[in-house]
Amino acid sequence: MNGRTTQAFAARQGAPGGRLRILVVDDEPPAADELSYLLTQDSRVAEVRTCLNATDGLQQLQGSGVDAVFLDIQMPGLNGLELARLLARFKTPPAVVFVTAHEEHALEAFDLRAVDYVLKPVRAERLAETVTRLMGNMPEEEPSGDVQIPVELGGVTRFVWRSQITHVEAQGDYARLHTADASHLVRVPLTQLEQEWASARFVRIHRSLLVNLAHVTELRSEAGRCSVVVGGASRGTELQVSRRHTRRLKDLLARRS
Repeated sequence: MNGRTTQAFAARQGAPGGRLRILVVDDEPPAADELSYLLTQDSRVAEVRTCLNATDGLQQLQGSGVDAVFLDIQMPGLNGLELARLLARFKTPPAVVFVTAHEEHALEAFDLRAVDYVLKPVRAERLAETVTRLMGNMPEEEPSGDVQIPVELGGVTRFVWRSQITHVEAQGDYARLHTADASHLVRVPLTQLEQEWASARFVRIHRSLLVNLAHVTELRSEAGRCSVVVGGASRGTELQVSRRHTRRLKDLLARRS
């Protein structure tokens, strides 16, 4: 069909709301300490441990549960890319984030299905984006508790279940919450909802859009462009996916399937 592909998905609810357990592996103690400090300032992070070489890191990862590992690349002995290849053999591998001063390894890193590639020196704002991606990457083991969102219309406050929201659209300092049959404007920026709702499987697909993965019923590709359908084939809404978010969205949908 002229290069167009459509992939259908069954709607599925749920994701864990747990905080992240992180291991930092960097052979430079000041860099490891700084990264650990920045991570502990994020309320979505429960625990941060550090290792100064990849061999010790591998031993720690074999012995206890870790959700994500932040890897330097250039280290003596086993380097970060080699450790990531070993982790890929785990039955349940942790998410991998590379943190490095070198740009030239980015393609190889993403071939290893890294969640992110962060350049040193690390900024707190950039690290917050990475944590958001990791929260959206958490395995679906326990359903997270649904919450009610207060919305106002004509002086009347109503409550909408978050699980009923199909997607969220940025409108300046506001966000428009879309359900199957209505939409509601709330005074909350999209970036805040992206962080707070990541554990409920809301992910960014465009600079102005979040989508609830539980409501994605189709993934469409045509002429190098990607879109998703939420809400069903007959009454569904098609949403465009930006190129920078396409690969991660496909990975998340593949895991959900």
